[in-house]
Amino acid sequence: MTIRPFLLLLYFAAASLSAAEMSEAEKLLAMPLEGAEANVEPDDIGAAIPSLDCLLTPSVDTQIASPVLGVIKSVLVEKGDLVKKGDVLFRLRSEVEEATLALNQAQTEYGQRTIERNTGLYQRNLISEQEKDEIIINNRLYGYEMEQTRALLRQKTITSPLTGVVVETFLDPGEYVGEEPVMQVVQLDPLYVEVVVPASYFGRIAKGEHADVTLDAPLNSTHKAKVRIVDRVLDAASGTFGVRLELPNPDYLLPAGLKCGIRFASNKVVRR
Repeated sequence: MTIRPFLLLLYFAAASLSAAEMSEAEKLLAMPLEGAEANVEPDDIGAAIPSLDCLLTPSVDTQIASPVLGVIKSVLVEKGDLVKKGDVLFRLRSEVEEATLALNQAQTEYGQRTIERNTGLYQRNLISEQEKDEIIINNRLYGYEMEQTRALLRQKTITSPLTGVVVETFLDPGEYVGEEPVMQVVQLDPLYVEVVVPASYFGRIAKGEHADVTLDAPLNSTHKAKVRIVDRVLDAASGTFGVRLELPNPDYLLPAGLKCGIRFASNKVVRR
């Protein structure tokens, strides 16, 4: 009877010692190793921006129309032609305006001669002040009418508002011009690089920074483009935002409509 209580006492003593040893071991394991904090990357480090798909587009795509109604007299350019700003693209028939201009010029010349003839009469008081004013005013009116006709005549000649390439002509000589466009002209220098970026990278791309644009076949070349516009409104449906870059193309060697890949210069780990 005396041995059994003694064995129980030894059992509980050993259990208490083991619990104390485990507690000290847990404390040692819980202590961080020296320098371990320096190797842990914080959660607010953002991932690098991956290579994204993009598309080359004209910087200006304009539909050339006529400011006045009429019938096309001649078209001076064809599809694929290079045009400079101010070059004549097409002309409308202008026989009426040309005849009116000739009449205005004749009236103006007649008015000028009338003034010269009546100057001496006025100096000799042979005509009144009112008659002299009427002669001068009529001559001025002839001049205003002539300038108006010249303005109407200029509207019959349509010039290019930009330097670029003729993409398409929609009407031919003899066809009536209403509100519809007559031709399409695009500006290819510079080109725009349009790219759609996931919303998770918003704030990582800044206006003015550069990016590497790699063109698909058949060019297979890489070029530098500059960020021009970063959308400030996200597309909630797709979870993206748009970025537009500007790519110089002075020799027109790069065509619009070509697919490409883009990698931004800010493609590095940054803190959010």
